[in-house]
Amino acid sequence: MMAEASSPGLTLQVRQRAPIPLEAQLECAPGELVALVGPSGSGKTTLLRTIAGLLRPAEGRVSCNGQLWLDTEKKVDWPPFRRSVGYVFQSYALFPHLSALDNVKAALGHLPAAQRDARAAQLLARLHLAGLEAHRPAQLSGGQQQRVAVARALARDPAVLLLDEPFSAVDQVTRGKLQRELARLRVSLNIPVLMVTHDLDEARMLADRIVILHHGNTLQAGTPEEVLTRPRSVNVARLVQLTNLFEGVLQAPPEAGGRHRLAWLDYSLEVDDPGGFVPGDKVCWVIPPQHVILHQRVRPSRGERENPVAGVVRECTPLGETTSVTLLVNDDRRYPLELSVPSHVARRNHLAAGERIGVSLLAGGIHLMPWEPLGGPTGE
Repeated sequence: MMAEASSPGLTLQVRQRAPIPLEAQLECAPGELVALVGPSGSGKTTLLRTIAGLLRPAEGRVSCNGQLWLDTEKKVDWPPFRRSVGYVFQSYALFPHLSALDNVKAALGHLPAAQRDARAAQLLARLHLAGLEAHRPAQLSGGQQQRVAVARALARDPAVLLLDEPFSAVDQVTRGKLQRELARLRVSLNIPVLMVTHDLDEARMLADRIVILHHGNTLQAGTPEEVLTRPRSVNVARLVQLTNLFEGVLQAPPEAGGRHRLAWLDYSLEVDDPGGFVPGDKVCWVIPPQHVILHQRVRPSRGERENPVAGVVRECTPLGETTSVTLLVNDDRRYPLELSVPSHVARRNHLAAGERIGVSLLAGGIHLMPWEPLGGPTGE
């Protein structure tokens, strides 16, 4: 059964109360990579399984390139074999008794038997596995097994590619290589790609858009920049690990056409974007660490005039080329502010626990959200 014409790409809406609560929706255009991010149990894999036809929600609709794969209201539910889906499972799910070539051939049932060997070998070569066709999974590294799984997923010439934590089972070096390979591969794939990941850095690096899921609900969708620096709510801010989270009151600009201001502690902070709030509104606000700028003792700059804040360093932790710094604003342990500086800058400025420093909170990085109690000044 065909649906009425719709825009190219994948769309999904699902809703149910049990056994797994769901209230989620997403879209993914051809050539786009969308990362599904959220804690364990948030429904990420459930959505992939719904798209693939391995799970049927109480209410829902899945459409791909004008084909209606699922519509519970219209009683449409295509079985998995009719849905043109390439699925890379977290465990890769390769057949242990088959060679790499035969694992890929297992997904080529739609081709004449005489064409399958050549097509499987072509796909393995595309994933840099030429020469390993006869190897079984146990003879392959984790990264090579992952490539075989991707080759098998692409064997069906799918309309959508689903990746469930595709790099979780490999070491960090291999993970970086596979991430780069996926970034190159997707350039040649003009299909929607959905990737489940717990890694925010991975999502930021690879995805065109991020969908934040929690308890089966879609909380926010947008570009990595939007989601990771301008969360829609306190809950999203915490899920994307933004720890500089505080409460304040929006104030009017002191002069016509000036910046709005945010009353926080004994500071009046300039804010670029009031975000639809009006003077007098109580708000929660967040600032990513990259928008907290250290006042350098050895070379002051004019930028230090923008929202200057002072305090004492609680922690100063070198992490290779960068150093993580936690500043107690106004020397108050209830208001920790995190920033990151190049390690050579930390050394040159003699940063250490107990030292007093100043920072600037860049107005463009301050993001306002609806107020809700944080459970204490820092939300702890």
